[in-house]
Amino acid sequence: MNSGYAQLLALLPVRHPMVLVDRVTGFVRGRTIETAKAVTGSEPCYQGMADDLPAERYAYPRSMILESFGQSAALLWLGSRGGRDAAADSLPMVGRLRNCAFSGAAFPGDVIRHRVRVERLVDDNAFMCGESRIGDQVILTVGSLIAVARPAAVVTGG
Repeated sequence: MNSGYAQLLALLPVRHPMVLVDRVTGFVRGRTIETAKAVTGSEPCYQGMADDLPAERYAYPRSMILESFGQSAALLWLGSRGGRDAAADSLPMVGRLRNCAFSGAAFPGDVIRHRVRVERLVDDNAFMCGESRIGDQVILTVGSLIAVARPAAVVTGG
C-alpha cells in the first residue's frame, strides 16, 4: 500500500477535517497495518479554548483517538480488499467496539501510532483488534472492532 496522503484520501470515505490518519507506516495485506496521526494545536477541537487552561485540558479527545483507530482499521480492510474501487458500491462502518481501555492521553506535539490486526474476515464483515501508542506507552487497547460493509445506496439514501 502506498503510504502517501493521496492514497489515504482515495481509500477513506471521509475528508478534511475528519481525516485522522496522516501516514501508513506499515502494511501487510489482510493481516496488519501501522499508521501515524500527529496531534497538533491547530486541530478543530482546540479552537476557541482559553489560553489559561491547565495542561490536562489540552488532552486530545478520546473519541477522536477511537475515530483515528477506526480509520486505520478501514484502511487495512479496504487495502486488503483491493481498494475502494473493489467495494465502490459499499461503505465500511464500525459496527461495534468492545473491550476498549484508555491508559494514557495524547497532547499537541504527540504522534499517535496505531497498530491494527485482522482477527478474521468473513464476507462483508471484519473482526480486528489492536492498540495505540505514543512512543513506548500504550494509550489505547481495542480488544475487538467489528466492521461491516453496507450498500452505499442504503446508507446514503441514494
